[in-house]
Amino acid sequence: MTDHSRPLFVVPGDDPPQIADSIHLDRIRERGELVVFRTRPENEAEQVARAADASVIMNSRGQVKWYRPVLEQLPNLRMITTCAIGTDSIDLEAARTLGITVCNIPGRTAPVVAEHAFALMLAVGRRVAYQTSRMKQGEWPRVLATSLGGKTLGVIGTGNIGSEMIRLSKAFGMNVIAWSFHPSAEKAQRLGFEYAELDDLLRSSDVVSIHVKLTDDSRELLGQRELSLMKRGSLLVNTARGAIVETSALVDALNSGHLAGAGLDVFETEPVPADDPILQCEHVVLTPHNADQTPEGVDLLNSGCVENVIAFLEERPQNVVV
Repeated sequence: MTDHSRPLFVVPGDDPPQIADSIHLDRIRERGELVVFRTRPENEAEQVARAADASVIMNSRGQVKWYRPVLEQLPNLRMITTCAIGTDSIDLEAARTLGITVCNIPGRTAPVVAEHAFALMLAVGRRVAYQTSRMKQGEWPRVLATSLGGKTLGVIGTGNIGSEMIRLSKAFGMNVIAWSFHPSAEKAQRLGFEYAELDDLLRSSDVVSIHVKLTDDSRELLGQRELSLMKRGSLLVNTARGAIVETSALVDALNSGHLAGAGLDVFETEPVPADDPILQCEHVVLTPHNADQTPEGVDLLNSGCVENVIAFLEERPQNVVV
C-alpha cells in the first residue's frame, strides 16, 4: 500500500534496464516511496495506472511518451526528469500548462556520446560494416575507404556534445566548421573553429555530424535539398534525433551514391521496423540509439536523474527545461 504522506517516485518503464538496479536509487528511497516498472506499459491505460499517484516520474526510456492526454490524468504529478538529454518524449507545453516541472541531464555524457559519434565517423569512412558483411559471405572485398585526417568536418550544433566532437576531431587532424541556432564567438575562439552558414557548411564538408536537439525548428532540418548540397562522396553522422534528417531523402542520397555513407544512432521510428529502407543501404553503420550506453555513461545518467529529483524536493530545481 502506498504511503500518501511520502512522495511517490515512479520509473514507468525501464526496458531495456538502465536505472532499476542503480545504487543511486538508494538516495531516493530515503525520501519517499519508489516503484520501478521493468517493462514498458502496453497501452495508455496501463501507463496512467502506473503513474496515477506519482509525485515524480523518472523517465529512464524515451519510448514512454508523456503527452497531454496522459498528463491530464495525473493530478498529483509535480515533476518529470528524463534519464537522458532529450526531452522530445514529453509534451513540454502541456507540462507548462499543468504546472509540471521537466528536467533533463545536459552535458554529463557529452564525451561519451561524442566518442560514439566519432567512432561512427571512422567506421563509416573506413567502410567497416560493409567489409565485415562481405567477408562473412565468403568474399574478399576491395573498396576504397575515406581518410579523415586533413578533411573538413561540418558540425551542426555546438552545444556540449557538438563541442566535444569538435575537440576530438581537431585532435585527429581534421579541419572543423560549424553551424548552430545559437552561435558563440567565445566558443569558436576557444575551440579553434569557424561558424558558417548552413548551406556553405554542407557544400564544404567531407563529413557532416549532427548535434542539435529535436524541435519544430530542427525537424527535417536536412531534407532532399540540403543533402543534395553536400559533396558527392561525403559522409553523414547523426547521433542527435532521427527526425532531424528526412529519412527518404537520406536513403535516396545513399542509394544513388551521392553520399558515400552514413553512421546513424537515431531513427525516425525506434525500434527500427524490419522493412525500413535504411536497413537495405549498403554503406551505413547503424547502432540502436545507445551512444551513451557505456557503464560510465549509464552511471552518469542515473546519478544525474536522482540528483535532479533531490534538488527539486529541496526546492532548488536544476536542469529545468520547463
